[in-house]
Amino acid sequence: MSRARTILGLAAASAAVLALAACSSSAPEASDDAAGDEFGLVKAGTLTVATEGTYRPFTYHDEGSGDLVGYDVEIAEAVADELGLKVEFQETQWDAIFAGLESGRSDVIANQVSINPEREEKYLFSSPYTVSPSVVVVNEGDTSITSFDDLAGKTTAQSLTSNFYQLAVDAGANVESVEGWAQAVALLEQGRVDATVNDKLTYLDYLKQNPDAKLEVAAETDPTQSALAFTKDKTALVKAVDEALDTLRADGTIAEIGEKYFGADVSE
Repeated sequence: MSRARTILGLAAASAAVLALAACSSSAPEASDDAAGDEFGLVKAGTLTVATEGTYRPFTYHDEGSGDLVGYDVEIAEAVADELGLKVEFQETQWDAIFAGLESGRSDVIANQVSINPEREEKYLFSSPYTVSPSVVVVNEGDTSITSFDDLAGKTTAQSLTSNFYQLAVDAGANVESVEGWAQAVALLEQGRVDATVNDKLTYLDYLKQNPDAKLEVAAETDPTQSALAFTKDKTALVKAVDEALDTLRADGTIAEIGEKYFGADVSE
């Protein structure tokens, strides 16, 4: 009996050793899956990026229903690749995009987020990757608006949480709420609003796609800077992203992406 118990005990001990060895051999694989954990990512090993998907040429679907493409999309993809992370895009309307970031559904917003004092109080920003003025767009031949001051009492179409909304309100405009540029420009061309304020690059791309459009720029601001936006707790991630952006500037990647979409480097 004693000998049988001894043999059984040795077998159990051997099984335990084998189990420990198996656990030990799988540990490196688990570590690989946890890539980027030091950044507090929504999903380990993946940079989750919030974007509209309807804001051409920055973030949109090729030919309306194809792959998600655009200047901001490629910037985010290049940054994730530089950090050794996968990238996953979450498409959402602009007016809900910051709420999604704050609730932890995404790690970062890549959607031409303009840097301004109000946002800097609530969010962290990467170094800028786009520099462009805001413009007042009107129907061709409308001489009643030649400056931002002329928006006083006029009706503009804007997304309510956009930087362009604030510019219109500060100028005294009445604002018609829209989801984005496509809806705003449609209302303008239909004569249902007097103007819309948006990014000059968006306007120029629209003219490129719609050369017969009867629109023109009535006024523009000094250039503004756009960057990736993060919650205040993502300091380590912002530092790593800035280092990635520095590398992408130095090796010409950002300039190349700008040339693809705008025919010029728009990062400075």
